[in-house]
Amino acid sequence: MNVKLIKTIHLFFVGLLGLMSLMAGANTLERVRASNTFTLGYLPDFAPFSDQAGDKATGYAIDLCLKIADKVKADLGLQGMQVRYQAVTDSEKMSAVSSGKVDILCTPTPPTLQERKIVSFSVPVYTAGLSAVVREDASEPLLNALNGKVAHTGPTWRATVNHGLSNQTYATIAGGVTEAWIRQKMQLLGVVATLVTVPNVDAGIKLVAEGKADAFFAERMMIKNLLSTHYAAANLILLDRIFEYAPTAMAVDRNDENFRLLVDTALSEMYRSGEIEQAYDKYLGGISNLGKKLFKVYALP
Repeated sequence: MNVKLIKTIHLFFVGLLGLMSLMAGANTLERVRASNTFTLGYLPDFAPFSDQAGDKATGYAIDLCLKIADKVKADLGLQGMQVRYQAVTDSEKMSAVSSGKVDILCTPTPPTLQERKIVSFSVPVYTAGLSAVVREDASEPLLNALNGKVAHTGPTWRATVNHGLSNQTYATIAGGVTEAWIRQKMQLLGVVATLVTVPNVDAGIKLVAEGKADAFFAERMMIKNLLSTHYAAANLILLDRIFEYAPTAMAVDRNDENFRLLVDTALSEMYRSGEIEQAYDKYLGGISNLGKKLFKVYALP
């Protein structure tokens, strides 16, 4: 290989590395403009919010992200902009945003203070509800305690709740806000029970169906979706009670207020136009009156 060709190749790679470095350090919209590509990050197997669909993704949150992509394309004047789908794991989802691997994390996530050290969040896109699934033959004391049917007065209440909840095996997803909530409640009530953690909702429901756990706690809509599609004949019950509510949002670059403003603008416009309600009807079975009130709260003027 002659010296001139070697120098040419060397300069090419130096320039390529320089371009990659520049893009990595650029803000989101600059990166999209340079690459002509908008990358949607999402958690697969997180239906009905985000799920794998061939080389693309589908779900409530994906529909919202596609509307955001439309606004990015219009604001930047990129008629040929491509939308790319990038599946991420739960453990890498925030680093994928902060590093620029994805431009936005579409899967709704509770905006905890710990994660705010790494990323920023959009306005809320969904209000998660913590629920529990049990077997149809669950004991009456357990059902009463989980359904809140014991008197909430004095030592008798604590003893009754403890009796219903103790000596049981509970399951929840590892490392999430629900695990911390359950451990806190067990300590507060003095409940002596076993808490096991699982990697996802399917694994938790399976433990209950197989009699290896007495109750599984997770986001209500995700439990409901899997019960209807995979466990219809498993003799399981999704309790009506919602233990906790939590707003969830999309994660974006922590140091990019211009892109966050664009995302919040697109979502607020969807709230006001009713497009989010249409997506809710399509994937989440319709919006409640409480949900409609929260929509008005979440939308920025």
